[in-house]
Amino acid sequence: MGSKNKLKRFKENETFSNVFQPTRSELVDQTYQYKGFWNEKVFKNNNPIVLELGCGKGEYSVALAQKFPNKNFIGIDIKGARFWRGAKTAVEENIPNVAFIRTQIELIEYVFAKNEVDEIWITFPDPQIKYKRTKHRMTNSAFLQRYKNVLKPDGIMNLKTDSEFMHGYTLGLLHGEGHEVLYANNDVYRQEGSPEEVTAIQTFYESQYLEQNKPITYIRFKIN
Repeated sequence: MGSKNKLKRFKENETFSNVFQPTRSELVDQTYQYKGFWNEKVFKNNNPIVLELGCGKGEYSVALAQKFPNKNFIGIDIKGARFWRGAKTAVEENIPNVAFIRTQIELIEYVFAKNEVDEIWITFPDPQIKYKRTKHRMTNSAFLQRYKNVLKPDGIMNLKTDSEFMHGYTLGLLHGEGHEVLYANNDVYRQEGSPEEVTAIQTFYESQYLEQNKPITYIRFKIN
């Protein structure tokens, strides 16, 4: 994407009421104004809050918001030029129950209060296969603790990935640490019983993986 195009998208993001771009110091050095108040101040309802971490273009968040109008969805990514597409679609199609935050995933506890989030989706994260990149894997122990700190006690986690490595690594870690695996499937489009929201919604990259016959895996779990 050209830098001119990127700048244009950044500028447009600033005009969208569904895009939030706090600075690091706004989050870390003070209490963020929306922390604990996303329903009250942003969505103006008491519906469950669902996050998509590393939301990319935002199409999964938007599609979930359309499918489940009684839930509030928030896509989070550090790359605002990417989720510009999802934010713009939501504005154009008047989808009120989806928003986007430009920030780093490791700052999630500064963005949301304890027990504020009902469910989290992680869709097609970078598997960070090299051992020295373990600390960047979005399902490592440290990240799981961060998620636990914002999730309700019965909050649900969802991992959807084309990476067999990420699927196996996460399952092993969940079992090893005694978390509760509710459902696991290593090929959601070929095995029966996959939840509808897992197979009914496809991201741009997912459709490319499917064309290459790459199996898509899924885990639904609770953090203990």
